[in-house]
Amino acid sequence: MTGSVRVHRGSVLDVVADAVVSPANSFGWMRGGIDAVYARAFPAVEQNVRSTILAYHGGELPVGDAVVVPTGEPAPAWLISAPTMREPGERLPADTVHPYLAARAVFLQWRDGILEQGVAVRSVIETIAMPGLGTGVGGVTPETCARQVAAAWEEVFRRK
Repeated sequence: MTGSVRVHRGSVLDVVADAVVSPANSFGWMRGGIDAVYARAFPAVEQNVRSTILAYHGGELPVGDAVVVPTGEPAPAWLISAPTMREPGERLPADTVHPYLAARAVFLQWRDGILEQGVAVRSVIETIAMPGLGTGVGGVTPETCARQVAAAWEEVFRRK
């Protein structure tokens, strides 16, 4: 069930993938950091994220949860919104576990998620491009993020 991990130095949009990860805020606003890049590249995606959060989570997607929405573009066709912060522009504390929680939510969504049509997420998404989680606006160091993403991977895919 597990695949491989490849590190890419450069834009997440340069990676050929079925889905990209948005380390968003809990309300789905995509106005800063990598989310603003996604909103420009995929004009329908912010509305898709916000509508899904409103419909399935009452307007606020907690850190530690994730949703999968169409980008409105052919490639990548999907965006996985996994908040690393509650409020837009929030600076995360040095001892945050939010990158871990966001990565775990992405991995669980891929492993166990079901799209509206009753289709398993993993049957339509094979490759996921994930930027640094909380490393931009949130201020998390790349090393901290990498350790936390690795721990989430270990928990979801390696532990029985």
